[in-house]
Amino acid sequence: MKKIGVRIVLVFLILLGISCHSLKNSKKSFDTKQNEIYIDSMVNNALEKEFFPGAQIVVGSKDSVFILKNYGYHDYSKKELVKTDDVYDLASMSKVLGATLVAMHLVGEDKINLEDKLGDVVSIYKNTAIADLTLFELLTHTTGLKSGIVFYQSLLSTSDGLPLLSSQKSENYPDLFDNMYVNKNIVYDSNYLSFEPKDNYVQVYKNMWLNPEFYKTGYEKIAVANTNPRGKYLYSDLNLILVQQMMETKTGKKLDQLANEIYSELVISKIGYNPLKWTSEQKVIPTEIDNFFRKDTIKGYVHDEAAAILGGVSGNAGLFANAQSISVICQMLLNKGKYHGKQILKAKVVREFTNSPLTKKGIYRGLGFDKRKPDEFYKKNDFGHTGFTGTFFFLNPNNNRFLIILTNRVNPTRTNRLMYKDDFCPKIWKQINE
Repeated sequence: MKKIGVRIVLVFLILLGISCHSLKNSKKSFDTKQNEIYIDSMVNNALEKEFFPGAQIVVGSKDSVFILKNYGYHDYSKKELVKTDDVYDLASMSKVLGATLVAMHLVGEDKINLEDKLGDVVSIYKNTAIADLTLFELLTHTTGLKSGIVFYQSLLSTSDGLPLLSSQKSENYPDLFDNMYVNKNIVYDSNYLSFEPKDNYVQVYKNMWLNPEFYKTGYEKIAVANTNPRGKYLYSDLNLILVQQMMETKTGKKLDQLANEIYSELVISKIGYNPLKWTSEQKVIPTEIDNFFRKDTIKGYVHDEAAAILGGVSGNAGLFANAQSISVICQMLLNKGKYHGKQILKAKVVREFTNSPLTKKGIYRGLGFDKRKPDEFYKKNDFGHTGFTGTFFFLNPNNNRFLIILTNRVNPTRTNRLMYKDDFCPKIWKQINE
């Protein structure tokens, strides 16, 4: 009897230990009120200091949305409040929410392979220096390609023979663009650009159409853009433009069509390329006042010039969305590719793309997805992406939380980097993971 009693006590202690261990390691519940107060304070401070004119923020988990809020206005005229249905230019978040998402689907369906070589798939690169680059290298930014090419500047010249840009303001250079001043005598190349519609021309802005013959010269430039050591990490817009070409060649479909098929499965409609085709101009948040190329406040058309040249549909940029639509994608990713009982992406593919396969080389990057070296803001398994226009989304698969922040910090100018200097997004990300 005594031995039985001792065994019962031991079993009880073991169970108690397991319970305590489980309690200690259970996911801490989300304090919605406390986090909302923190986010409100951060955003109100940012609006007061003009980090950006307005924002949409969503905080959620794999099966719940805790916070969905809109702040501020479309621009500093303060005429139009930000609403839930308004869409933001996502800039480089397009790399994952567009091209990478499509790549994940195609890999899962065995329609493309991570070891497929660029030259074997896209014939124009067959006998070039970049022919052997693999889809894996393109998605992990380890190709050695330079960070980007300003394709559009070869479409511009000046009637006075002076440079396009100057570091000094003067009578000939009156208007600011980024940190440079623009020559007032800009001339557009009429061989390639038209200010009225033409047969087979591609619309690149509301009053601007491009001769598709221009693309040949652009692709020739990409083919000789491998100026860095292959295998080393260098983030490049060119990589995702090439991913787009590989996927379009493999499937015979355009990137926007491939992406829309996934969005339709997720039943989200406030996301896509060329937003004026599926929402009103009033619901598109404006970005920069472009004094250089388009001579206008960019609204309803992509901010990124490379994506604009490609007709608004590009692997590197071009997506517009509201935060609510992105939250559905986040929940699908945290649920291992499943949403509302439907398997959108293969679980093993989600795992493969969001892990960091090159950490041993000191490269903190997923396939398409951004990852960060663990620090005070980011944990080892976090993944997501940011965008030049002032956009951010990250997911933590350990506690199944995500954060989406959409802003237009480039309005009226891209020189405004206050939100980055203040670590605005990382601070909120840290807070919701406390």
